[in-house]
Amino acid sequence: MTLKGVLGDLVADGIVVPEDAGKLISELVSKQTGEESHPFIQIANRRLACATPPHDTLTVETLILWLSRKTGIPFHRVDPLKVDVTAVTGVVSYAYATRHKILPVEVHEDHIVIATAEPFLQDWEEELTRILRRPIVRVLASPVDISRYLVEFYTLTESVKRAVQKSDNGRFSGAINLEQLVELGRAGKLDANDRYVVNIVDWLLQYAYDQRASDIHLEPRRDTSDVRFRIDGVLHPVYQLPTVVMSAVVSRLKVLGRMDVAEKRRPQDGRVKTKSPAGTEIELRLSTLPTVFGEKLVMRIFDPEVTIRGFEELGLNPHELSRWKRMVSKPHGIILVTGPTGSGKTTTLYSTLKQLACPEVNVCTIEDPIEMVEPKFNQMQVHSGIGVDFATGLRTLLRQDPDIIMVGEIRDLETAEMAIQAALTGHLVFSTLHTNDAPSAVVRLLDIGAPHYLIKATLLGVVAQRLVRTLCPHCKKDGVHTEELWKSLVSPWRIAPPDPVYVHGGCLECRETGYLGRIGIYEILTITPSIRSLIGPDMDLAKLREQAIKEGMYPLHISGALKICAGLTGMEEVFRVAGGGEAS
Repeated sequence: MTLKGVLGDLVADGIVVPEDAGKLISELVSKQTGEESHPFIQIANRRLACATPPHDTLTVETLILWLSRKTGIPFHRVDPLKVDVTAVTGVVSYAYATRHKILPVEVHEDHIVIATAEPFLQDWEEELTRILRRPIVRVLASPVDISRYLVEFYTLTESVKRAVQKSDNGRFSGAINLEQLVELGRAGKLDANDRYVVNIVDWLLQYAYDQRASDIHLEPRRDTSDVRFRIDGVLHPVYQLPTVVMSAVVSRLKVLGRMDVAEKRRPQDGRVKTKSPAGTEIELRLSTLPTVFGEKLVMRIFDPEVTIRGFEELGLNPHELSRWKRMVSKPHGIILVTGPTGSGKTTTLYSTLKQLACPEVNVCTIEDPIEMVEPKFNQMQVHSGIGVDFATGLRTLLRQDPDIIMVGEIRDLETAEMAIQAALTGHLVFSTLHTNDAPSAVVRLLDIGAPHYLIKATLLGVVAQRLVRTLCPHCKKDGVHTEELWKSLVSPWRIAPPDPVYVHGGCLECRETGYLGRIGIYEILTITPSIRSLIGPDMDLAKLREQAIKEGMYPLHISGALKICAGLTGMEEVFRVAGGGEAS
């Protein structure tokens, strides 16, 4: 494929106007650029506008889709999450794939799928069919993806292979028993600073940024260990590493996180500050857990923009936003945010504190660990090993003349009593609890021993939250719903079903998942006089919840239903995260 030939076809099909095509050719000739890149890349770099409405800019992807329609060869978007890297790199050598500009993407027992951006080069197909003794299915893919993943896949495979060979000359490459596993990190020639291990770690981090992962899980097994990413709240298998290599990768990350590499018998925490491929600063929080086959390591990736989000960006609708603003504007009291791990509690708290922090206000936090460093706050780290727990830290913070205090989590009676004491002495206190809904937080405080009369005097409100995946705006489509399904979601509330109702599709932007990003759904309990009168040692939780709903609290599933009506998410996603309304 040549630039002149491709432009001629685009002009003939009415995609590019002749003037733009002539200008591009003359420009390249006059400048003598000598570009040898794919014609689609050259055209996309000039940002030509499509001649047909809506006159979007011609990108590599749109040009490949045009070529797919023209040649009848199906388009394939290379999704690294769905590629068995070890299998595809075993089909042909890197030199052969580079010479013919092809990339194996799927390996099946009865055929092999190979991607190309040059559909008219076919010599390799007959040759490979004869060598591999399996039919070849050709697909079209972006030349950018092919060039990039050719390097990434083969470099990763080579690094893993070399690392295994170097691990004491393969002494641990076969079946491994538990005694050998204990020695993996220090025996043999493979160590945390080996260049092959460094290459694997660099690929792992860059890959996680590209895939919008929030967590990286490195899970050791007997022979091969698993790498999984959590993307938009859902775990995806990514790669399998030999356990001996996984052990070295974990050691490398522990070195970066300033953790004790020699200590493998107790859990550890660490932090790594690095940069994404785009150049933005990224913080990783590391946590290790000793398991039967070695150390499991989880890295949580923190978005540096988490503290600059407005209330509307968090997903609060106008009704919820007014209740939340009214709550946080109070001069003193306790505000609790509840939900499971990964439900967005930190984002809500940091965003709120960032907006409340000003030169006239002293904001102090005590956290375990400090999840995001924020210059406007005075942040304190819990160190249980030296006796600095939440209660001790909170006692110290009260001597620091704070106006607003954030306690990472209320875990015991001593911390609850100190938080109550801070609220009684004129401070606004934010904290978190682990409960399933907002009313249950009151029961939890009573359960850990907080006196009911002090809860009445200090608690301002409770926010329970979850995160639901948002439909990709580029590919969401009209769907259908049954009235029974909608009623089971909103019951016993009476809310008109959405019209239209949207369901997830799948496109290049969302990597064929149909979802792009997440948004919060909330259940906001405000402690009013009538709610306060129900709090006591023999409190009826059902009655408290009923009264809260009467006074304007939207349950989680109703907040999710409103997101469906707004076209932000799908019904199955709300069911997955918040359940239906029958039990409410």
